[in-house]
Amino acid sequence: MSLTRKSVELLAPAGTWAAFVAAIDAGADAVYLGGKHFNMRVHRNDFNLSDEELKAAVEFAHARDVKLYITLNNLMSAEEIAPLEKYLRFLDEIQPDGVIVQDFAVIHLIRKLGLKIPVHASVMMNVNNFHFVEFLKKLGINRVVVCRELSLPEMTLLKEKTGIELEHFVHGDMCFASSGQCIHSGVAFGQSGNRGRCLKPCRWAYKFIDEESGEIIDDTSHKLALNDMCMLQKIPELIQAGVYSFKIEGRMRPPEFISRIVSAYRHAIDEYIADPTGYALDENVWRDFYEKRVRNFTTISAFHEVSKKDFGLSGKREPRFFSEGIVEKSFDDAAAKKIFSEERAIKNSNTKPDLNVRVSSFESARAAIDNGANKIYVGGEIFKPQKIWTVDELQAAVDFAHASGAKIILNTPRITKDKFLNELAELLSRKINFDGVMVSNFGALELVKKFSDLPIYADVSFNLFNHVAAEFLQSFGAVQATASLEMSFAQVRSVVENSALPIEIIVHGATESMISEHNLTKLYHPDYDEFATPELLDKHFALVDSAGEIHSVRVDQFEYQHIYFAKDLCLLPYVEKFLGAAALRIDAQDYSPEVTGLTTKIYRAALDGRDFENDFDALKKISPRKFGCGIYFFKQSKNSIDI
Repeated sequence: MSLTRKSVELLAPAGTWAAFVAAIDAGADAVYLGGKHFNMRVHRNDFNLSDEELKAAVEFAHARDVKLYITLNNLMSAEEIAPLEKYLRFLDEIQPDGVIVQDFAVIHLIRKLGLKIPVHASVMMNVNNFHFVEFLKKLGINRVVVCRELSLPEMTLLKEKTGIELEHFVHGDMCFASSGQCIHSGVAFGQSGNRGRCLKPCRWAYKFIDEESGEIIDDTSHKLALNDMCMLQKIPELIQAGVYSFKIEGRMRPPEFISRIVSAYRHAIDEYIADPTGYALDENVWRDFYEKRVRNFTTISAFHEVSKKDFGLSGKREPRFFSEGIVEKSFDDAAAKKIFSEERAIKNSNTKPDLNVRVSSFESARAAIDNGANKIYVGGEIFKPQKIWTVDELQAAVDFAHASGAKIILNTPRITKDKFLNELAELLSRKINFDGVMVSNFGALELVKKFSDLPIYADVSFNLFNHVAAEFLQSFGAVQATASLEMSFAQVRSVVENSALPIEIIVHGATESMISEHNLTKLYHPDYDEFATPELLDKHFALVDSAGEIHSVRVDQFEYQHIYFAKDLCLLPYVEKFLGAAALRIDAQDYSPEVTGLTTKIYRAALDGRDFENDFDALKKISPRKFGCGIYFFKQSKNSIDI
């Protein structure tokens, strides 16, 4: 390829007019910023631009041959849909060069309203496979902000196979969790990271312990606090990999900071384009850049596997801590009781909801079916030391379920890269008589449609927050979707009652606060060696936060880390409020067959109007964790606008 200034876009952030001007003056080819609502940076009223300023910013940028993208990248609640429509019409009038989107409700509305705004897929969509990109292209989306967990070869292959424009973060704050797969802030504080209000529990100090013995393996440090991304030394590799837009994070930063960062990247990009073979990063530029850093730097995951040096373990360079560890609310918390006593139940459709159970073994599937489950989710991630499902075991589960009048739904992992999707296609070709497939993203959904005619169920990883997104899912073949775990009861009720698509609600189980590719055992266990002690990956470890709460850590067969809330969700005392849903789910993936069977039995009794108190007392004694109420002690997950 022949490199020119137009071969690469340097994309700068701005949270104020002064920062916006500073970014352009420093040489940005494009700037992304947000309005006062509907974006991932709504903590402070003095940041983000008013409608009048947005209009002026488009004109100001275009007069200088600079592109302007507007962030619409948070999840929208049902009560935000009407003002969102109005805002979208306004954006269509001022014609920015694109909007950056996470919630498929935004895409659905843009299409439904006939608007002509270009759409970019946000990093929060967690786009990490070929089929997902092809799906987005069919929607007319011309750019994807690829997830930060992709390696450089994976990015190159994605570009070569799809031809879509790739945008990648080159500088700034990093999340420990996979993009869009952290709900810790949303559940614990009612302020969702997927809705622009993250209070950053990944910046807390934690101990790493043996969960069974309580032995401290690695003492208190900021174990999840990744250093800042810095790709200034990797400009040639990124350009040659096919990355088009080099994105700098930092919409809450002051103009001076933006100017300095943009100038450094501008100089490096221009120098490489001018003379690729003779290029070398100016040592003086790098030294000045490095000495003025906020956090230390890292280039993961594009260039190397994570190690301890990629974390700010001491916390000394952390500019601000937004929160600290808290004791999670009990299932019978007074605030939750009060809310449920005041809120009306979800309108009943005159049919009893299905009782569905997610399991990790044939024995647990049998226990759930024997105790009254309607559908069983099998497959997907399996946590070590348990063994993954074989084809024979899957077939046996189907045979047992069908003989008992139950159904088996094949589950897929929350993170589905192309390798797994290839394996899924192979499994579907084996013609096991599944009753459906539960998918985690639109890439998996498209693949299932291509290789089978099985009903498709959308998992919680879709982050379903409103009925418009449910309508979008239904239009592409989903027969059921799962409500986000970050919604309050009133918000869940709104989705269920306004959606033509049947909605499942998770009412019990071990629920992940974060999912991450970064292996904590490899990082923090001094005895781990991939050759000498691989069995350490089979042990159960946990993180202990500053409030003393113990967060179980589970490793799946793909070595993704599943970090749990300290308490398992339990909505049993309030189950009558949820009877209008299409289905209630028990997440029993981390449960023994005994716990799975007893939990299913109790919820079956509750749905059938039978007494369950004695069994519930028995369950409390054998449950691996205490019971909590999740987000349900908040009246709402905080919106980006006041309604």
